[in-house]
Amino acid sequence: MIPAHKDLIDQLEASQPDALMQAEEIRGELILWTEREHLIPLATFLRDNPNALFKQLMDITAVDHPQRERRFEVVYNLLSLKHNLRVRIKLPTDEETAVPSLCGVFSSANWFERETWDLYGVFFSDHPDLRRILTDYGFEGHPLRKDFPLTGYVELRYDEELKRVVYEPVSLRQEFRGFDFESPWEGMLHLPGDEKAEAADSEDGGKA
Repeated sequence: MIPAHKDLIDQLEASQPDALMQAEEIRGELILWTEREHLIPLATFLRDNPNALFKQLMDITAVDHPQRERRFEVVYNLLSLKHNLRVRIKLPTDEETAVPSLCGVFSSANWFERETWDLYGVFFSDHPDLRRILTDYGFEGHPLRKDFPLTGYVELRYDEELKRVVYEPVSLRQEFRGFDFESPWEGMLHLPGDEKAEAADSEDGGKA
């Protein structure tokens, strides 16, 4: 473990001994595991401590492990420009229990948490505007969960009669399609290299 990571862990253990469940270094990056009740104090410490100064929240996402009792790992990526360091916070949670919002600590958490809620269904308590951000209004389910159907639940199309977008059950139809191989947009009669095969056929009289 590099000295800067070791020093940061020592300071955390001294100032917030209950905040760290585990600390590890993987591929040169420091990962701090914590629980919900310690998330805001830990993030505030990492932002404000002179030896940390992780002022930038770069991303919030999640990892889904359906086989676990607490299936989600919420992942926070922080950057310290002052010390040229990155740190990753991981927090385990389940489908029912809310995770505290970091909007009061990092303003950029707003849209990141909305994205994580939309795609994984992780709920963030005290978020000022927790609603979907990537999927459409009325969308059912959370697309990045491992148990979400690959084809989704519904498909949408624009209805000319109703003059609006309508949702319908997914239908996987494969209609017959004819190809015009003489069209430059459909395909080519001769592919590069065909002339060699034709020359070989002419030499042996067309016999294989």
